[in-house]
Amino acid sequence: MKILLADDHAIVRRGLRQILADAFPEARFGEASTTPETLAALECEPWDVLVLDIFMPGRTGLEVLQAVRSHRPGLPVLVVSTAPEEQLAVRVLRGGAGGYLNKQAAPELLVQAIKHLRAGRKYVSPVLAERLATDLSREVRPGHERLSDREFAVLQLLLLGRTIKEIAAELSLSAKTVSTYHTRIWSKLGVHNDVELVHYATSQGLSGIRNGT
Repeated sequence: MKILLADDHAIVRRGLRQILADAFPEARFGEASTTPETLAALECEPWDVLVLDIFMPGRTGLEVLQAVRSHRPGLPVLVVSTAPEEQLAVRVLRGGAGGYLNKQAAPELLVQAIKHLRAGRKYVSPVLAERLATDLSREVRPGHERLSDREFAVLQLLLLGRTIKEIAAELSLSAKTVSTYHTRIWSKLGVHNDVELVHYATSQGLSGIRNGT
């Protein structure tokens, strides 16, 4: 089994590798620390599983998911992040991921998730399963779930306190383009300034994004 670990923190990659190497002694590993490195690795070699941090320098993990869905549709992807499941899990599953795991989860859950993906199944925690069941019965989706992946990435960085210029640099976009996304976010969420944006995020349980990347 060949597992590609994509995360911009070396210590996280090492931890993931150790946990999985103990559980799967036969596994071989590759590592990537940026989105371009991840995409290059996917182009160069066949992989059995991709463990993907959703927040990396350059294009976001959501865009990596789009690339995988287009060019490697059969590749199982486990998305990992410090963001709580209720903030990102539904979005990444809709984007083509095979599962979502919070980085604070117990190591055995990482192993369980990989086993599920290798068996061709989705990995869904009990908390996420309940959320998905709730979403199926919801008639009106909240505004942030109607944002595009790029708009949602900009929203996440705004909630982390990034400036327009900082977001532009991190996502390799022009400041003008980021400003356009910023305006669209306000419009779709029905807010008129960033103070209202933070209030919206808090009311929707999104404010926790500030505490992790």
